[in-house]
Amino acid sequence: MLARLARSVPALCRAVHTPPTSTTAALELIRSQPSHYIIANFVGTKYILTPRDVLTVPRLRDVKVGDVLTLDEIHELGSREYTLRGNPTISPSRVRVQATVVEHTKGKMEFIFKKKRRKGYQKTISHKQPYTRLRIGEIEIPIEPSS
Repeated sequence: MLARLARSVPALCRAVHTPPTSTTAALELIRSQPSHYIIANFVGTKYILTPRDVLTVPRLRDVKVGDVLTLDEIHELGSREYTLRGNPTISPSRVRVQATVVEHTKGKMEFIFKKKRRKGYQKTISHKQPYTRLRIGEIEIPIEPSS
């Protein structure tokens, strides 16, 4: 009897969540949560990002170390309990995320071995792929002035 009562108590204590009626209300609920994440499209690939993440992407030639980039293709914004999806993206005026270029680096050495049978032809090609590392800044959800 006591075990059955203990199992039903957490179900009674749970808060009933009502879905927000507008995008502004959804942003307000997400803003009230302690941690946030985004799904952003960067250089043709979608990434799940949180503040202070280090993102390694293929080399960006036109940026220097210390440059600040603004992510403008944000597909989803969320927290532990709430999620806001764009159609297809969320407007940059509603969510601001900046990334700082930390370094330009190279990956590990890759070896490509080519050979033709019975001809004595062997060739080894080695190269390192160039990458750019970015540090993701804070996810800012600006408060919109009430009209």
